[in-house]
Formats: sequence, C-alpha cells, structure tokens
Amino acid sequence: MAATTTDSAAAAVPAPPGLIISRMAAEASARPESMQIPLIAERRVFLKRRWRGTAQDGTEFGFDLESRLHDGCVFYQTPEFDYVIRQEHEPVYVVRPRTAEEAALAGWKIGNLHMPVEITDGEIRAMHDPAVRQLLEREGWLFEERTLLFNPLRITAHAP
Repeated sequence: MAATTTDSAAAAVPAPPGLIISRMAAEASARPESMQIPLIAERRVFLKRRWRGTAQDGTEFGFDLESRLHDGCVFYQTPEFDYVIRQEHEPVYVVRPRTAEEAALAGWKIGNLHMPVEITDGEIRAMHDPAVRQLLEREGWLFEERTLLFNPLRITAHAP
C-alpha cells in the first residue's frame, strides 16, 4: 500500500511514489532471473499510461508512460538489478475446436458476446466469464479452465 501524508491540509492523501517511469528501459532483461525484480500487474493495467505499482521488493513506482509497456520488459535498472514488469496470469476458458467450421462458429459466437479472445495454434482462449461458460456448455464444445498469460486480440473499430 502507498505511504500517506499526515499533515492537516492533505490528510489521507497518498504520498507520491519514489520513482516516476516514463518509458521502458529495455525490451527484455539480459540478466539472470536472480537479478530481476518483478512487478506483477493485471492485464488491464497494460492498457493504461498512468498508474502506480509496487515491485516485489517493496519499491513503489509511478508510471506516466509515453507508450505502453509489455510483459517481460525492463522499466527500471540499477547497477545490481533489473525491474521487470510481468503480466499476472488469469483464469480463461480454452476451447480446442475439432474442425475449421467449429473454430469459425466458436469465434463468431464468442465474439457476439463482445468478450476478449486470444487465438493460438489450435486453441481459442476466452475470458473467464459466466456468459462464456454458458455458451460453451450450451453448444457442447469441449473446453477446459486454465490459469495462464492471456493476451486477447486488440481490435480497434475502423482500423485501417
């Protein structure tokens, strides 16, 4: 939890974080894992430009980003350590369509729910949501629940 100031004019206002990050330091760390300090963030945080986070060693960071960070990038370096952002794994439904027709139908029906999906080789991963589960059960599609790194497609309306 962030520190707070205690003067009467700003009672219970969070103190600013110690370090403000504006851009990534490196695409990935070249250091061994023992010299990397992770900051775990949920998927939605990666869509933001301004946010706060605390690394596993307790160091607080404020983010005022020029561009988005991605899982595994280095956002801060010291002579001893790289601070690396890691996306939190989350529960998803995994469907393995048996045919191309089933894959198209599953993608279309899940898409009609306006739920994020990730398409991988032979799998459709969908957000863990009661509406998705109900659809999968109603259609009789084989699926499993797994907790993993979820990177849904990023679709922008009217994109070129």
